[in-house]
Amino acid sequence: MGGIGGIVVFGAGGRAGRAVTAEARRRGVAVTAVVREPARYPDLGAEGVVVAKGDVTDPLSVGGVAGGGHVAAVHAVSPFSGPEQGFGSLDPDFFVRAADALLDGLGAAGVGRLVAIGLFANLLGVDGRPVMDDAGVFPPEIRPFALAHTAGLSRLRSRGDEGAVDWVMLTPGGGLEEGAARTGRYRLGGERVPEGGSVLSYADLAVAVLDEIETPMRHRVRVSVTGDSVIDGP
Repeated sequence: MGGIGGIVVFGAGGRAGRAVTAEARRRGVAVTAVVREPARYPDLGAEGVVVAKGDVTDPLSVGGVAGGGHVAAVHAVSPFSGPEQGFGSLDPDFFVRAADALLDGLGAAGVGRLVAIGLFANLLGVDGRPVMDDAGVFPPEIRPFALAHTAGLSRLRSRGDEGAVDWVMLTPGGGLEEGAARTGRYRLGGERVPEGGSVLSYADLAVAVLDEIETPMRHRVRVSVTGDSVIDGP
């Protein structure tokens, strides 16, 4: 095991969750990989990885899987896979309920750090407006999902310094590429779409996540993360 305790990854079956799990294991950090239906993910189990059933919108479930010595949690859950899914089953309050459940459940379990994966759509463009407000850049059909994600960020912010959970949201500042190589480098920004940032690999997004767990530098804020950085990961 690495220099920190184990982490719990909500949404471990998705692309970001799998990348975070792989980066954690690369560093010798044990992972509890949380999914709604473990039987659907027989490939998740590995040395140092325990697969657990959990619901990120239920504080009792969050507290139950996060207890037992975990030092941090990662929120990489999405109820929406793409516009082809449609919006009939999309809960507009999903990310709000997840924010509340994570802050309350992790707090009760004594887990003090939460790293959430954000959404490019609510970064601010050059005109100061969220990207999702520009139909020429962001597909209007995905706007309901973007609004739901933004509501979750707003809930994290509205709870401010309440409680013992120190959260940060890392928002990819442009494209994410699943097959791109891990470079160990990335660049962190702020609320606006970064200028000149390159496409970020999921592997390097995971590097940024683990860095913020091992050495927390941003606290109760949302920041962008892109590739092409001069910052070296471990």
